[in-house]
Parts: sequence; C-alpha cells; structure tokens
Amino acid sequence: MSSLRTVGPVGIRFAFGTLTVLPVRVTRWDRDAARAGMLCAPLAGLVVGLCAAALGGLLLVLGAGPLLAAVGSAAVPAVLTRSLHLDGLADTADGLGSAKPAEDALRIMKQSDIGPFGVITLLFVLLAQVAALYELYGHGWVHGAAGAAAAGVAARLALTLASRTGVPAARPEGLGAMVAATVPVRHAVTAAVLVTAACAAAGAASGGYGALRVAVALLAGAAAAELLLRHCVRRFGGVTGDVFGALAETAATATLIALAVVS
Repeated sequence: MSSLRTVGPVGIRFAFGTLTVLPVRVTRWDRDAARAGMLCAPLAGLVVGLCAAALGGLLLVLGAGPLLAAVGSAAVPAVLTRSLHLDGLADTADGLGSAKPAEDALRIMKQSDIGPFGVITLLFVLLAQVAALYELYGHGWVHGAAGAAAAGVAARLALTLASRTGVPAARPEGLGAMVAATVPVRHAVTAAVLVTAACAAAGAASGGYGALRVAVALLAGAAAAELLLRHCVRRFGGVTGDVFGALAETAATATLIALAVVS
C-alpha cells in the first residue's frame, strides 16, 4: 500500500526529475519515492512523446517532408533526456558485445568512451527509429504523432516493468540500484494493462483498427525490452542505469517498427 500512497506528486517529481531534463526538482530520494516514480514513468514518457509529435507536426506545417519530420521527432527524446538513454544503450551494447565475465563487462560499461559495438548499435537503432517514423508520417501527421507518443510511453513503461521485484541490481550504487526491485509485480502488471488500455483507446480515435494496432505495438515494445532485460540479468547479474537506458530505447524502437509494419 505504501507504493500506492506515494504515487502522486512525489512519484511524478521523481519520474520527471530523473527521466527527463524538464525543470522538476526531486524532493525525495529513497526507495518509496523510486517505486512511485517508476510507476509514474509512462506519464513522463507521454510528455516526451507528445513533444516529439509536436515538433514533427510543426516541421510538416512549415513545409518539411516526412523524412525531416521523422528526424525531428527522433531527436526530441534524445534532447529531453540529455541522450542518457542512448548512452545507456551504447554502454550496454559494449558490455554485452565484450563477451567478458560480468565484473569485466560492468567495468567496460562504466567507462566514458563508446566502443565499436555501441557505435554500431546506436547507428542502427536511430536509423530504425527514423525509418519507422518516416513511414508513419508518410501516412499523415496523425499516424506519425501517434507513433512518437506511443514510443515515448513504451520506453518508460519498459522501465516500470524492469523495476519489478525479482529483478536485482547489478551494482550496489547508482540509479539502477535505487529503482531495482521496487515495484511489486502486481503493480507493474496493473500499470502495463492500464497504460496499454489508455493508449489503445487513444488509438481508436484514428478509426479502423487503430486501437488494436497501438496495443500490438506496445506489447511488441514490452516483449522486446523483456527479452533484453532477461539477457542482461543473465550476463550482468542484474540491472544498471545503462541497462534501463537500453531497455527504453529498445522498447521505443520495437514499438515504432511494429506500428510502421501494421499501419
């Protein structure tokens, strides 16, 4: 019950203060606040996604084509997170690609430079995001905007699910250790169901099979992030802040690809 009671201002501040660069001050830094923050993470993702959609729409209004709108929408999440999730993706790719024992891989991930695995992963992930958004914007602004918003929500929903109890931290310090295993499984599942239902309802506004497309895309994003999460737990012994960043980017990319395929 404590996690439910603290979902509110404390959770929203924690989610926006740690997952975005928006000027929101984190008033509490403890496990209860982290639990509430991870439950509120999809809300932060929605704001990021709507900002991405807004820039894409503005570029289209100004006369740009769907490709430039796609690039703009892909850039907004990076800007609003100081590229921390992309950096986490690159570091996680370097750690996994090293094929070294967990302790050595974690040390590689903590280094400030980016290795070849990280560079290649960033390249293909960003290309995939832009290509998928280009396909969506090619069908109209509504499709592109919905994709950008859904990707933002999916990215942070993956963090909620990865913070569930039973998923340990790989290190005793850092954001990963603070949020790891804070969210009861039933609350994580409830959040996933509610977020998916809300996004599907919004998707229904586009008519046709909009609700089904959005729901399938979110499930695809969650499934892709879950596969990566399990692999990282096996390889590293748990999660880190970098792994959380990689999960967010993986979920966002898989969601966009799914929407582009089914649209």
